Amino acid sequence: MKPVKIYLADDHLILREGLKHILTETERYEIAGESGDGREVLEQVERIKPDLVILDISLPSLSGIEIARQLRKFNPNIKIIILSQYDNEEYIEELLKYGIHGYLLKDSAADDLLKALAEVLKDNIYLSPQVTKKLVKDYLPHTKDKEVKKEKSIFSILSAREREILKLIAEGYSSEKISTTLWISPKTVKTHRANIMRKLKIGNVAELVKYAIKQGIVEI
Repeated sequence: MKPVKIYLADDHLILREGLKHILTETERYEIAGESGDGREVLEQVERIKPDLVILDISLPSLSGIEIARQLRKFNPNIKIIILSQYDNEEYIEELLKYGIHGYLLKDSAADDLLKALAEVLKDNIYLSPQVTKKLVKDYLPHTKDKEVKKEKSIFSILSAREREILKLIAEGYSSEKISTTLWISPKTVKTHRANIMRKLKIGNVAELVKYAIKQGIVEI
């Protein structure tokens, strides 16, 4: 049987090495490539064309959410398993809309990985048990506070491009660097920045960074 080609995308080298160790214990899986930078991941995956991508939700320069969206748009057959520190319902719902096949919490990834791969390769969806419990709990009759929270989801407030620019701002990119990174004009970057601040009702970059960290867009 031809081995399953897997691409590892996580900016934590120790975690990547641990996952590689688990995967290479069997001849069923082959590591086709790896990276810890979001844009590099997107470029390499499009070139290498692996069968499956194990993708950190929070990567430098481009988030796992945006990578998943773009990969599924251009390659509907690719399978994606998300790694995350967060059991954020909004993130999980958004990623499931994009067609991801698995969502693993990092603190249990070593235990769940092989089970997740077995299910995903059978075209099933696998969620870490903690995530499943969280979703079931959240889908019980909503309180008013819960409904308000859902209305204020970052995915309903900001567009995909605005979330991408917010991440880069929070990572310390200047408008000029964002411009060259995203291949858009500095004027367009400034317009997006102003729209982000207006929509979030935030008046300065420091508060934008705090917001991005709180939302899990960037990690401390």
